[in-house]
Amino acid sequence: MAQGTKSISSPVRIGICAPSTPFSRESADRVIALAAETHPQAQLLFEEQCFLEHGHFAGSDVQRAASFVALANNPSIDAIWFARGGYGAARIAASAVNQLDSIAKRKTYLGYSDAGNLLGALYRAGIGEIAHGPMPSDIGRTDGNQAVQRALDWLVHKQPDALAPDLISGEKHAAFNLMTIAMMTGTNLMPDLQGHILIIEEISEYLYAFDRAMFHLCSNLANHGLSGIKLGRVSDIPENDRPFEESPDAIARRWSEANGIPYLGRSDIGHDAQNRIVPFGLLRR
Repeated sequence: MAQGTKSISSPVRIGICAPSTPFSRESADRVIALAAETHPQAQLLFEEQCFLEHGHFAGSDVQRAASFVALANNPSIDAIWFARGGYGAARIAASAVNQLDSIAKRKTYLGYSDAGNLLGALYRAGIGEIAHGPMPSDIGRTDGNQAVQRALDWLVHKQPDALAPDLISGEKHAAFNLMTIAMMTGTNLMPDLQGHILIIEEISEYLYAFDRAMFHLCSNLANHGLSGIKLGRVSDIPENDRPFEESPDAIARRWSEANGIPYLGRSDIGHDAQNRIVPFGLLRR
């Protein structure tokens, strides 16, 4: 997969769907206004499905899957941007990816958090150019405009400055939220990460839960040929009734090394406005 600045001769049409939880029209309007100011080549097309409410979800499983499939198979759409996270993508990922045609293979897909279920399924199937990075929902964060602009830098221009600076040219990478990939492990959504540096991040989990998920992930990926694990930011950690007395870095190092996986230190990704982009696969820059 080659990285570099994309030559823009026509608008870049970016389809936006919500595979998990609903997005607000007000936030969508803010993202559209920002894009018009900073990336006039981008045409942001929010699917109506983004604003549906079906209990926890942005529409039923059928509606969410249909929205994604319609965008992916639409030849006039250049990229798909997942609106936000929250639980839900795992319920539709396998069936939705099975409905994609050759047109879907030419697109860029961007998101993180729970959208990692779809990113993983797409990467497993060899469909599209996959990347972990900011979503429209980040507009609501402090300095969220920067995150949205960084995502558009990638979607519109394939701007190398949007990438995590710790990525290594000539190496394969993949990035996920820890709980998302831990739950994916052993399922039909999990991609083959042999030869990859796996980068993980987490938010709002007790350290004992982080430790448990690292145990599950590393135990399952032992002897699978990972080039290593890197740790992004682990933020908003709740306080337990007694101190865990081990840092996320120490936990990640311990479980990685216990399972024969090199621990490669820290990376500049996380559930925050500073989240940088990690393209899946071989990095050339």
